[in-house]
Amino acid sequence: MTARVAVLGLGAMGLPMATHLARGHAVTGFDVSAERVALAGDAGAAGASTPAEACAGADVVLVGVRDAAQLATALFGEGGAAAALAAGTAVVLTSTVGVDAARAAADRLAAGGVHLVDAPVSGGPVRAGTGDLLIMVGGPGEALDRARPVLEALSSTLVVAGPRVGDGQLLKTVNQLLCGVHTAAAGEALALAHALGLDLDATIDVLGRGAAASFMLADRGPRMAQRLRGEEPPLRSRLDVISKDMGIVARLAHEAHVATPVAAAAEQLYRLAEGRGLAAADDSVVATTLGPAEGRA
Repeated sequence: MTARVAVLGLGAMGLPMATHLARGHAVTGFDVSAERVALAGDAGAAGASTPAEACAGADVVLVGVRDAAQLATALFGEGGAAAALAAGTAVVLTSTVGVDAARAAADRLAAGGVHLVDAPVSGGPVRAGTGDLLIMVGGPGEALDRARPVLEALSSTLVVAGPRVGDGQLLKTVNQLLCGVHTAAAGEALALAHALGLDLDATIDVLGRGAAASFMLADRGPRMAQRLRGEEPPLRSRLDVISKDMGIVARLAHEAHVATPVAAAAEQLYRLAEGRGLAAADDSVVATTLGPAEGRA
């Protein structure tokens, strides 16, 4: 069944998701950047000047924002989506914003008969563009049923974490703890390899063949190597996003009375990079904050 899908947020993940969905659904996209809207148009999606305009007549609304503040603006700010959503519409929250923000948005939307499906995604932009994401869903069955055609189009693995909005956010937080730690560890390993004079590409290849392998090393490693060699890699995942996610990890771990010292150390590395003005850089930049000054971005 062809669905009318609105995509709010055409960033590193939102744009490839919109592009992929446009192959089988009628997609309208919104972003604060006109350039990103134009790129979505090149892929077959219609453009809109406000979230409300994008959502007019939509069956499913896909939200891909950076944080809780952007979520509130996209849904409830001036020209926000909520004003245009018909009762029964499913809003799919693909972003990692924390359980409290997800539940607060769900409560406000429910007052108008709109369902929120808590569905944070993992896998990166390349997999987003091929429908190969891991999606962790939290929400009641009726809401999931309405959103399922879009969720299945985007995912190779669709996991229902629980029946409550927020259950997906909780599972994604655990996922991000490991992603944040693995990225920081990959940065440390490659910074050391670089300082020792090892060939970085060969090092990444060798590490990826043994017990040290990880998705984050395979994904971030080549960009870290570029950074360490003084090259400029493509922007795939902003540093302030992983820093934000690790902040969510820290808050939830504190509330649960669970010690997470390794995650805390990784979070401090990201904050250190942010303090050096690198918030908008690709998060592979962490590798250059660890070694001699001449190796830093």
